[in-house]
Amino acid sequence: MTLLAPALALNPLDAHSLLSSFGAVGVFVVMFAETGLLVGFFLPGDSLLFTAGLLCTTSTTSTVHLSLPAVLVAAVAGALLGAQTGYLLGRAAGESMLDRPRLQAGVTHAREALDRYGEAKAIVLARFIPVVRTVLNPLAGTVRVPVAVFTVWQTIGGLVWTLGVTLAGYELGSRIPSIDRYLLPIIALIVVVSLIPIALELRRSRAARR
Repeated sequence: MTLLAPALALNPLDAHSLLSSFGAVGVFVVMFAETGLLVGFFLPGDSLLFTAGLLCTTSTTSTVHLSLPAVLVAAVAGALLGAQTGYLLGRAAGESMLDRPRLQAGVTHAREALDRYGEAKAIVLARFIPVVRTVLNPLAGTVRVPVAVFTVWQTIGGLVWTLGVTLAGYELGSRIPSIDRYLLPIIALIVVVSLIPIALELRRSRAARR
């Protein structure tokens, strides 16, 4: 029963809970699932990376302290392998893979991004938009974006996203003593900021329809 307690207490939507239970391994699993498997669209990618960066600093009073090199390697590996897996699954399964009601808003935005920005820019920008970063990879596979093009740009986007957000958390944590006391409002702010691109895109789409 004791061994089951951490697993039973785990909240997969809570970045701190995930990191407390699994550390850098949890970062890899979440990055892989969110970017490679459609079931991971609800996972907290941005807040997880930022929180992991915070928990790598010596200024935190939390019982959880992570290794920055381990977190960076886990984040990059999970994001790059996940995106490539999603792309290959999309090529193999085709359009039917994306025919799920909960994903239709993300699929619509991903298609619009590809049409509006082109393959390279859309693949990079999708990394910073929740849900879209989950569905764009298999969508790129279904519409037959060339493997080389997808691989190059998903690698660039994955590196910028994972390293940028994690190091931003690390930098903030290094500058503010006992930063984890403000963890909840910081995570809430990250979630709000991450939703801004979706809100702007919805506004643009409604304006275009009018």
